[in-house]
Amino acid sequence: MKRRLSRRTMLRGLGVSMALPWMESTAVWGEQPNKANAGAEAPLRFAVLFAGNGFHGQEWWAKGAGKEMELGGVLAPLADYRERMLFLEGLYNEEALKGNIHSSQTGNLLSGAPLASGGEIRSGASVDQVLAQRYGRGTKVPSLVLACEKSNPSVHKNYSMLYSSHISWSSPTTPTPLELYPALAFDRLFKEGSHRSDQSVLDAVLSDASDLRRNISTADRRKLDEYLDSVREVERRIDMAAERGELQGWKPTLQQPNIARPANGVPQDIGEHMRLMCDLLVLGFQTDATRICTLKLNNDHSSLRFANLGIDYMIHHLLSHQDSDDWLKVNQFFVEQLAYVARKLDAIQEGERTALDNSMILFCSSMLTGRTHDATQLPVLLLGGAGGKLETGRVLNYRDQPNRKMCSLYLSLMDKFGVTLDKFGDSTERLPNI
Repeated sequence: MKRRLSRRTMLRGLGVSMALPWMESTAVWGEQPNKANAGAEAPLRFAVLFAGNGFHGQEWWAKGAGKEMELGGVLAPLADYRERMLFLEGLYNEEALKGNIHSSQTGNLLSGAPLASGGEIRSGASVDQVLAQRYGRGTKVPSLVLACEKSNPSVHKNYSMLYSSHISWSSPTTPTPLELYPALAFDRLFKEGSHRSDQSVLDAVLSDASDLRRNISTADRRKLDEYLDSVREVERRIDMAAERGELQGWKPTLQQPNIARPANGVPQDIGEHMRLMCDLLVLGFQTDATRICTLKLNNDHSSLRFANLGIDYMIHHLLSHQDSDDWLKVNQFFVEQLAYVARKLDAIQEGERTALDNSMILFCSSMLTGRTHDATQLPVLLLGGAGGKLETGRVLNYRDQPNRKMCSLYLSLMDKFGVTLDKFGDSTERLPNI
């Protein structure tokens, strides 16, 4: 007899809770427990991965369809996922064209709202936060907002640089707080309230996990063990980062820091930092701790350097002003993070689909090319099947269409989550063919 579990059943320990992954033996996500196979459908998830400063002017493109789709150099890391991708050309935000500078093109990327200038802060609630408020409230963390570069509070050409630092906005005057530190993001997903201890999350819930193992199938025992191993691996990597002298992912300005955290600086290894954040996104989805996540890989007008790629002579922002081989290499590094998330999600089986099939990942930037600051069309693609609601393996070109607004795309995407709005941002109509 199958063990009947409510949708919010978790493994629990002292000050710790871990939501369960999808299992065939349980109706963890079943909304209607009295119906047959109520738990068979895993939930739909939404993620946004953002890379600032645009991409290589000649290498962001796709053409064709399905497994025959051809990809430009920037998208080469996604070759294995061509049939799971929807490549969108010609979309734009009209309000972003008014300032024609980084901050004015980024602060409304996910909202299409007009931005206040003069150093003031006013944008609009972003699509991820609308979904979090209406769709994600049933999870422990309605919205997980991660970042790999800290906010910039300065003003640039009459616009606050906070616009360049935040793509997620809870309200027109409230950018959603960023979590830069893997350990704190991990705590938010798995630890209860404000309780913090040195005890491993897994050690805290092992007794509950042992009880569960006795009531599930052999296949689910294997799935549970793989899931617990993945959590342990993230814990181990966070601990190792701390032992190497990093301060929760950031490099102190001194060998023995005289401040709690350095005021300036970048992660000691940006590649490792990004991968940890990608792993936390996947874990959040896998455990149903969250269904909505934004991961800002860097700021627009970014000051990140890439010693991990042998490119530390110039910051990201200045690299974006030239279509060089090094710029392409950095672009591919960012797209590799997307491919990594896709690969991890695709390895998680949820009934007849994978977690990637049950997700919708939006990858975007606030301008097509950093060299020209071109925001008349934006680089946009979607990965994943949205629970069978998204037809992928296609290239859609909206350049000459009367409706090519990003907010029209957002209205179409929100429909797939059962969030139906008459208007969002500057649009009152859906994007065709989505």
